[in-house]
Amino acid sequence: MKLYNYFRSSASFRVRIALELKGLPYDYVPLHLVRAEHRAPEFAARVGDALVPALETNDGHLLTQSMAIIEYLDEQHPEPPLLPKDALARAHVRALAQMIACEIHPINNLRVLKYLKHDLMVDESSKDAWYRHWTRTGLEAFERQLALLAQERDAADMSASRFCWGSKPSLADCCLVPQIFNAQRFHVDLQGLDRTMAAFKACMGLPAFQRAQPSACPDSEA
Repeated sequence: MKLYNYFRSSASFRVRIALELKGLPYDYVPLHLVRAEHRAPEFAARVGDALVPALETNDGHLLTQSMAIIEYLDEQHPEPPLLPKDALARAHVRALAQMIACEIHPINNLRVLKYLKHDLMVDESSKDAWYRHWTRTGLEAFERQLALLAQERDAADMSASRFCWGSKPSLADCCLVPQIFNAQRFHVDLQGLDRTMAAFKACMGLPAFQRAQPSACPDSEA
């Protein structure tokens, strides 16, 4: 498999985590977003939105969108699973993942920040304030949801969660870790997010997450 990605891309980071958790070998193909390498004709001709990540399968199919890619990997390589077997639990994990991938990330990604700065002429400090406000607001909601789910698990006499859901990393953790990395880079206040940061720290204690992090990528110094 080939993964077209950028080391700082949150969505790319998610897929790298999933690949590492499952122990799947892949070729790392860097596309530098700041330099607009993803808009090169040879890539843009194959990917409708010309965004990363994109995963080329062993039989030549090109998959886009991180969430779809991760679920494909989970279906094709079910061990270790990134989604629970129980339908209700799967819905909870997907909801947590989407709180980040669909609520926090879209209004804070590189395209949005560049538009704020270059098209709307927002100054650097205001742009960063935008990022910190929406990320903190989203993570506070995520923290509240983790607390509510913990109450539900306690009521059902289920095991305590070390990660976002349960005792093993899930799709939700694949989304959470890159978002925290970016939040730290933009100096977002992460105080008071006890459950969220506990899940993050549990994840970063695992070799798979360490291997997937931006500083471990071959293009991290580019």
